[in-house]
Amino acid sequence: SRVTEFILLGLSDTRELQVLFFVLFFLAYAMVLLGNLLIIVTVRTNPKLSSPMYFFLCNLSFTDICCISVTCPRMLVDLLSQRKAIAFEACIAQLFFLHFAGASEMFLLTVMAYDRYTAICKPLHYTTIMSWRVCRGLVSVCWAGGFLHSIIQMLLTIQLPFCGPNTINNFFCDVPPVIRLACTDIYVTEWLMASNSGLMSLVCFLVLVTSYTFILVTVRVRFTEEHWKALSTCASHVMVVTIFFVPCIFIYLRPFSTFPSDKHICVIYTVLSPMLNPLIYTLRNNEVKVSMWKL
Repeated sequence: SRVTEFILLGLSDTRELQVLFFVLFFLAYAMVLLGNLLIIVTVRTNPKLSSPMYFFLCNLSFTDICCISVTCPRMLVDLLSQRKAIAFEACIAQLFFLHFAGASEMFLLTVMAYDRYTAICKPLHYTTIMSWRVCRGLVSVCWAGGFLHSIIQMLLTIQLPFCGPNTINNFFCDVPPVIRLACTDIYVTEWLMASNSGLMSLVCFLVLVTSYTFILVTVRVRFTEEHWKALSTCASHVMVVTIFFVPCIFIYLRPFSTFPSDKHICVIYTVLSPMLNPLIYTLRNNEVKVSMWKL
């Protein structure tokens, strides 16, 4: 490749808006770090929060920190810089770690939905099905699946020739805008990547929708207080799933023709979703709120 760096155009070229975005995203990044770290410390230090649901929540918080830390610090630096250049190697690394954390979070959200389905629809067998050995194994599979997904994305990207132009109309390096800068026909690569990222997002989303459908049917049949409490917990999970998956499906499932609004849609799953996770899970969960106050 003759391209040694890429130029990121960012969200806006207006100085006033760049300052405003810096303040907003700095506050969002700080909220994500503090909120998710507080969840992790609370779950790890309180013996009462030792169920599989909180174990998965703790892992989700760690994944959120990883996901936003791949893009947000670099974006904050670029918002205050005149020339927003990123080295070719750093761009590929950002692409790799973003998909590593993002895919792991998708699989983890799917596992959390299965955990809720088991707890509500098969309560008598829950402790047997969701043993600690199974829970740790599922989390390991989530991270391994994310690593495999990101390796495929990276290998498909670095084998392309890049000879110019080198301008990316986004605030971070991602597969769709990067591969469109390649100096070759990328039709096959586009569809391979769409099948990898887009199809994976769609399948995980359909599995989540199916599990919540079964949960809703079960709750409608059994009008017990515990089931309604579980449904309230699942409602917050559905909010996270919708905010996270819908933009990902829109960006990655279609062929990689870019629209000006794509970079603004990317903000939803790279910044907004990790920021809302600690708020949703703490404000709608009394056990976590009480534990945080005690901590």
